[in-house]
Amino acid sequence: MTILVINGPNLNILGKREIRHYGSLTLKEINSKLDKQAKSKNVKCLFFQSNHEGALIDFIQKNVTKAQGIIINPGALTHYGYSLHDALIDSALPIVEVHLSDINTREDFRKIDVFDGIVIKKISGHKEKGYTTGLQLLINHLRINLP
Repeated sequence: MTILVINGPNLNILGKREIRHYGSLTLKEINSKLDKQAKSKNVKCLFFQSNHEGALIDFIQKNVTKAQGIIINPGALTHYGYSLHDALIDSALPIVEVHLSDINTREDFRKIDVFDGIVIKKISGHKEKGYTTGLQLLINHLRINLP
């Protein structure tokens, strides 16, 4: 089983940016934790981060046939990334959306989520634990629903 783990804009500077919202771990450290967890479950993760929406879409389209599910933290694209939204729908894969901070308790613009309705679960406000929770949830979902 392979899961795409996709991170959007500004997540490359985790560990440096607004630690109270996003935690102190770097993206590399988060990915390392996920990779370890995945390997213990006999799952492979393909990791990708970009500050560019088109690059995220290209990654999805290039790797969709290799994967059974997606974990995505779209960053600020959450609020306006309609082309990313469409690429995720086109993938026809189950998706877990992760946000390090609780986007529902922050600025008003962060309450808009263009991915509502296309994900099997949204995890928000649990910092890096959201990724590990999301991975386990997606693995469970896939093991129940894959032929």
